[in-house]
Amino acid sequence: MKPWHFAPPLGSRSGVADYAAALDQHLTGDHQPLYHLGNNGLHREIYAKAITQPGVVILHDAVLHHFLLGTLSRDEYIAEFVCNYGEWKRDLAQELWDHRAASGTDPRYFDFPMLRRVAETSRAVIVHNRGAERLVRDHGAKTVQVIPHFHQPATVDVVDGLHFRQKLGIAPGTTMFGIFGYLRETKRVLPSIRAFSRLHKLRPETALLVAGEPVSDDLRRLIDAEADRPGIIRLGHLTEQQLQAAGTAIDCCLNLRWPAAGETSGIAIRMMGLGKPVILTESLEIEDLPEGARLTVNSGITEGEELFHQMAVVTDVPALAREIGAAAKRHILRHHDIARVAGQILSVL
Repeated sequence: MKPWHFAPPLGSRSGVADYAAALDQHLTGDHQPLYHLGNNGLHREIYAKAITQPGVVILHDAVLHHFLLGTLSRDEYIAEFVCNYGEWKRDLAQELWDHRAASGTDPRYFDFPMLRRVAETSRAVIVHNRGAERLVRDHGAKTVQVIPHFHQPATVDVVDGLHFRQKLGIAPGTTMFGIFGYLRETKRVLPSIRAFSRLHKLRPETALLVAGEPVSDDLRRLIDAEADRPGIIRLGHLTEQQLQAAGTAIDCCLNLRWPAAGETSGIAIRMMGLGKPVILTESLEIEDLPEGARLTVNSGITEGEELFHQMAVVTDVPALAREIGAAAKRHILRHHDIARVAGQILSVL
């Protein structure tokens, strides 16, 4: 990495590390500091440096609440919460600290992004979508630039996808769905598994691949229990080459997010770049993706029913699914090319 470019080291349990390493190859010249920030403890030293030596921040998650909750002491956390939202929120800060074990699913932790310190300090903040832009501006940022999450063309082809399916024992003609990446509660893995199981009972020529490592042992146990159903294949962490082959193998990616944290999913961008339809949660974070290039569901009580319906459409009308995937690929190749994105970031620097 260039000496002015700061991110978690390559190989860390974070897609941000891979993103930064790939981006670094396209950055030229000597510039002010460029910091990558996300919502986990890997960014502790980067966050501190971004505050004390201000530069440009690429904010991959526009909710830093969980990061601060996991890195600050009780008194420090309450003081930071008050700094963001005022003295009249002190009691709420104390309550949130006391109930922090539920922070992965309680929407209140997502309602308070706690961005003010980095938003006000940074010379510029780069985000990947309009939802993140709104949150950063609400927390006092003076300069915010929306620059798409980049995409790199895959190095695998359809033959690699066919071999991947064969290794998993997927019969020809089977409609295969996939969930990828680090598995956390907000990715709605459990509701996705349940919706698929309902579909599989009616349409047996379907399969669901759940690939990735859960972020906690509790979630691992829940996923393993739910995934022990017909038609579901469970794999752990995939290498870069395996992930690309798996993406080529599937017919549709499930990539729900709720509560939203202002992030743009690198997995979703990658799968769309492969020409696959992706089912997403409707939110501000995806409004820049054309309607004809995505499938969506709403969060809340209708989520499961809508997800079942969308998966049934992919299964029953494969021509439409391929058309949506092709539109997604055209959009990604045009707007998310890594050289184009790097040029926009260099302009900000």
